[in-house]
Amino acid sequence: MNRLTLGARLATVTALGTALGAFASVGTATAAGAQLNGEWAPFTRCPVDAPDMLAADGVARTPQCVVSSSPSGSIKLGNTTVVTGKTNLQMGIVQNSDGTAKVIAPADGALVADPATVPGGLLGLMCPSNVPAISAICRAITDSSLNKITATVQSVGAPYDFNQSAGAVTDVQIVAIPVRIHLENPFLGSNCYIGTKSNPITLRPKNLDYPEFGLSFFNGDGTVADDGELSRLALTGAPQGDATFAVPGASGCGLGLLGLVDAAVNLKTGLPSAAGKNSLTLNNASTYLAGLTAPGTAAPDAGKVLARDWHSAVR
Repeated sequence: MNRLTLGARLATVTALGTALGAFASVGTATAAGAQLNGEWAPFTRCPVDAPDMLAADGVARTPQCVVSSSPSGSIKLGNTTVVTGKTNLQMGIVQNSDGTAKVIAPADGALVADPATVPGGLLGLMCPSNVPAISAICRAITDSSLNKITATVQSVGAPYDFNQSAGAVTDVQIVAIPVRIHLENPFLGSNCYIGTKSNPITLRPKNLDYPEFGLSFFNGDGTVADDGELSRLALTGAPQGDATFAVPGASGCGLGLLGLVDAAVNLKTGLPSAAGKNSLTLNNASTYLAGLTAPGTAAPDAGKVLARDWHSAVR
């Protein structure tokens, strides 16, 4: 790799900055993500081995890794607000020379989130009820284990509508993320969801405040180096949110009760809920973008070089 002049490197960083706009394996990574060294550390699930990433030449198509995480937040669905735990969105980005971008999701899905506890549990979600079968369930809930409901946000497709510059500004939608919410409780069965693959909840987060900016250069194995062939842009500390999404009704809930549990859940929680009546808040979001500092110098193998470097940093 030829060393760059300061001006050329800053120009490349500027290009990276305009490309940043989102919250991130294949190969040696597990479903929980690989452990990576140094500046690569946040990018545990970047899909560097995906065919579109490997095929990126560094000129017409530039490969990058993006990750955004939040330690906590909340989501309001109809009448119910749930406090959320950690969320982690990772994806590969292939930036095209015409300004468009293609989003590549990791094999385990772009979004991974900790399960959250639904306030009030099953009693709060569908009780009381004037439907005899539902009332019988309500009477049967006598301990916390039967009452507890966990809600887990799951990806149901690759993100899309990626905005190249929204990650550095406020009030501009960054990316569209199709998800569903899995509700788990013994009485709900194993297939109780709010949203489906064909009718998902589509989140479109944006920065609610300006993030802090950071920049580093590093070698392929993640070690910081002023002349490193890779660059990492960091935008941290700003909350993100969305109040534009609609929420469909629950489906698949209950053990053979012919939709009665679905109806009870939807009635109590106010689902389906139209756009503008729901909201998402992600606290203290941290967003990172990594890519080759001068991808053109690695042409036509920029994608392969990025993958090689990522794998060299796996612990």
